[in-house]
Amino acid sequence: MKYPTIFKAISILLSAIIFSSCATIVSDSDYVVQINSNPSDANFKITNSSGVVIQTGKTPAAVSLSAKKAYFSGAKYNISFEKPGYAAQNVQIRADIDGWYIGNLLFGGLIGWLIVDPLTGAMWKLDPMANASLSKTISLNEESDQKQLHILTLNQIPQNLKGDLVAINQ
Repeated sequence: MKYPTIFKAISILLSAIIFSSCATIVSDSDYVVQINSNPSDANFKITNSSGVVIQTGKTPAAVSLSAKKAYFSGAKYNISFEKPGYAAQNVQIRADIDGWYIGNLLFGGLIGWLIVDPLTGAMWKLDPMANASLSKTISLNEESDQKQLHILTLNQIPQNLKGDLVAINQ
């Protein structure tokens, strides 16, 4: 019996098993996301893509979020920020493909590519930071709080209202 041949075969088999799901071995499926606002001490509410509230709190805060939504589906979150005297703002967080997931192709990990990493959610990663810059609210009428002027950047305008914008400088 040749021991070097058996040793090589066992080494190859172990390597195939170890590298068959790169992202699961090297990465996580839950990530700590730092929630910040300027100014700080703003209230935040995190909702998932179904609109379910996942977590609430005050900035700054660190929260743990899952990068996985379902099999082969990354998570999407909306973070709404509110603070008295400031315009509310929403920030979106979406899971992206983890670079270690691509390692399955390099090392021949078809099981990791199709089964293990998608099931564990390790094929996805989340940005470690979510930041919001809140704009002060300017009141047009000091006696009435109903009429207010909000100055927003284009990124702060909700997607469903962007179609109503009119260019004033063409």
